[in-house]
Amino acid sequence: MTSPRAWTAELVATCRLAGPLVLTNLTQQLITSTDVLLLGWRGSASLAAGALGANLYVAFLIFGVGVVTAVSPMLARELGARRHSVREVRRTVRQGCWVAFTFCLPAWVILWHADTLLMALGQAPDLAREATGFVRAVMWGLLPACLYLVLRGFLAALERPFWSLAVSVVAVIVNALLNYGLIFGKFGLPALGVVGAGLGSSITQSLLFLGLALVVTLHPRFRRYHLFGCWWHADWPRYAALWRLGGPIAVTLGLEVTVFNAAVFLMGLFGTAALAAHAIAIQVASTSFMVPLGIAQAATVRVGLALGRADRAGIGRAGWTAIALGIGFMALCGAALLAVPERFVGAFLARDAANAEVFRLAVLYLGVAAVFQIVDGAQAVGAGALRGLQDTTVPMLFALVGYWVIGLGTSLWLGFHLGWQGLGIWWGLALGLAVVAVMMLTRWSRRDRLDLKLGAAPVVGH
Repeated sequence: MTSPRAWTAELVATCRLAGPLVLTNLTQQLITSTDVLLLGWRGSASLAAGALGANLYVAFLIFGVGVVTAVSPMLARELGARRHSVREVRRTVRQGCWVAFTFCLPAWVILWHADTLLMALGQAPDLAREATGFVRAVMWGLLPACLYLVLRGFLAALERPFWSLAVSVVAVIVNALLNYGLIFGKFGLPALGVVGAGLGSSITQSLLFLGLALVVTLHPRFRRYHLFGCWWHADWPRYAALWRLGGPIAVTLGLEVTVFNAAVFLMGLFGTAALAAHAIAIQVASTSFMVPLGIAQAATVRVGLALGRADRAGIGRAGWTAIALGIGFMALCGAALLAVPERFVGAFLARDAANAEVFRLAVLYLGVAAVFQIVDGAQAVGAGALRGLQDTTVPMLFALVGYWVIGLGTSLWLGFHLGWQGLGIWWGLALGLAVVAVMMLTRWSRRDRLDLKLGAAPVVGH
């Protein structure tokens, strides 16, 4: 099945699945951007405390996201092998919820003592206390956020991602109104400031989960799975399999996020202008990254379905189609950044004498971001395709070497030893991403030789 018709069918199926996933990712980012915007309206002190607390919370959230991401490839393989499977699907979703509970319990204990942790990291006591108020309010959204992702993985594996998008769009509106009310005391709500931002986000995450829970419970297409039936029944082999598959994904995401967090601290050493320019450039890059991220999520499902069918040609088509889409889109983004970088910077910053240095540096960094875009898209979709084969441990090692050894090491050498400052930091990050991209795509292209197509055997419940 290597005919043009088969490739065209794969392209259509991938785009149909990836489109809503991309839009859902963008709405999720919009929720975070709204919180930052509203806290900025309240003042720089509130913004600083909220950003500090959010960075700590997101570090835990990213790990939880990685672990429950394992639900999607496991479900895809099960549905590929038995398209009308109900019991195995229900058990995987149930154990995904168990994994979420298991992760959140110790995370809540640590986050409750955020003040101690932040002061140990050298933060001012007053700022740490205000940030802790935010954390203690937002942390209760950690569990519903993870449970929402489990249900989102279920819908993606069934190639029905529209409902996740619909619920997320409603959540963007609710989050904006709720946080505005709780931060500033509008709509009859108490003015809670930074704590209100955390509480509003926590409620929004709960509504996201409840919205999808209603969909999968009431919709005729999904209710036959009875996802919440007998939720107390253990399936320890499946539970362990989710941790084995999701643990490396969580570490991989954590390595990528933390190296960019480290870059922020390094940029701060070069002055306020460099840090502000970096914030603008990374915001542009992270927004465009939502597209290959959605394509990567679609690749995981499409490859997993082909794996379940033992369709060797289908595995190749699914992976290469997604990789071509991701690289192609990011190449267009890179070309736009090279052609008109001033327009992108101008969307965030007025071009006047007071901002001249920030504007100049941001344009300079966006030139590197043009390369950054292409390799970032390639590594993201390559990792997504490998996850469809349930191959996550070796990619985790790729991330460790690429991001922290090569990427951060090169950033330090170029930025400080050669004196390139912020530009050196960006070239180091770009090199790290490029190395990870090459390793991911090489492993994908050698999947047959490495027997990756065999994956892990599907877990059968007892």
